[in-house]
Amino acid sequence: MFDVDAIRAEFPIMSRQINGKPLVYLDSGASAQKPQVVIDTITRAYAEDYANVHRGLHTLSTISTENYESVRGKLARFLNAASEDSIVMNTGTTEGINMVAYAWAMPRFEPGDEIILSVMEHHANIVPWHFLRERQGAVIKWIEPAADGSLDPQAVIDAMGPKTRLVAMTHMSNVLGTVVDVKAICRAARERGIATLIDGSQAAVHMPVDVSDIGCDFYAVTGHKLYGPSGSGGIYVHPDRMAEMRPFMGGGDMIREVRRDGIDYNDAPMKFEAGTPGIVQQIGLGAALDWMTNVGLDAIAAHEADLRDYTQSRLAGLNWVNVQGSAPGKGAIFSFTLDGAAHPHDISTVLDKRGIAVRAGQHCCGPLMDHLGVAATTRASFAVYNTRADVDALVDGLELCHDLFA
Repeated sequence: MFDVDAIRAEFPIMSRQINGKPLVYLDSGASAQKPQVVIDTITRAYAEDYANVHRGLHTLSTISTENYESVRGKLARFLNAASEDSIVMNTGTTEGINMVAYAWAMPRFEPGDEIILSVMEHHANIVPWHFLRERQGAVIKWIEPAADGSLDPQAVIDAMGPKTRLVAMTHMSNVLGTVVDVKAICRAARERGIATLIDGSQAAVHMPVDVSDIGCDFYAVTGHKLYGPSGSGGIYVHPDRMAEMRPFMGGGDMIREVRRDGIDYNDAPMKFEAGTPGIVQQIGLGAALDWMTNVGLDAIAAHEADLRDYTQSRLAGLNWVNVQGSAPGKGAIFSFTLDGAAHPHDISTVLDKRGIAVRAGQHCCGPLMDHLGVAATTRASFAVYNTRADVDALVDGLELCHDLFA
């Protein structure tokens, strides 16, 4: 039995008031709040167990290393990777995608080689490929979503050609909530010898992810959306691609020996983790993954599906709200504009006065905004701790906005 009130009680910030109103936090698509167990784990790691990892034989270093390295296995199980050695830990999706661009793609791309992207991609999955376009003559091919925000996997497959080297695709749009059939795309790409990278920043929070079933080469996740700390995350790398990658950054841990005339690299995945990592951040992420697993990923998905359906029904009664994207099976993410003179920034400000936190702007999706023909949107994104009462508060706030700006 999913008890949302009990879940909310585990998040200290949910008892906070904003501008004299109970907090209604609808900005989890940008960053999720943290349960007490994650906060306690971080505090304990700093207060009782802190030391650098991998480099010491003393007790604190051993404890810190064990706690840190356990997260690699937790990430592997969370994504159903065949081995924890296929997990490179990092600061999050942005670093993971950049690692793939520099460590795998850059040595392989020649002028004219193609990367297929959807117009729905976050800038983190666009800018690194523009670097390859600028520096090595790569060609970016864009796939546009349908009018309802859905993305036809066949359109991606049809775009694959003899010069296509990589398909880099979001699993769930952070603006439209669209869930992409990445399994079909990855299967077709593998048959053609094309590598696949999946941005799982949104999807991994809202539904179970199985990289072995998806069949992708790379799958990136970020900790701060998974109810963990900022500066934490990881990327799954298929063993075949791991063997093809050169080191991304140089420093401690990623080497076995350094000499005046050369260096010997460490084995993967350590080969791609240079320097002192975000020790406590990753330990906090491990606690967050344990927490999500204990709540139940299917239970979380079902709760958010109910919130999505309820939000859709409430917004459908407001004919002056223009919701972007209505793809079947979408996530509980709603980006919208209002008829009249209300700018998303105005909407966000009015809602904030009522204690409602939403995001306003382009959501790091400039090409998608251009495709939608809007300068910006307001976005309400839901999470495990949200309730139908939060939806009602949002609708009441939007009705006030409509009265003020219509």
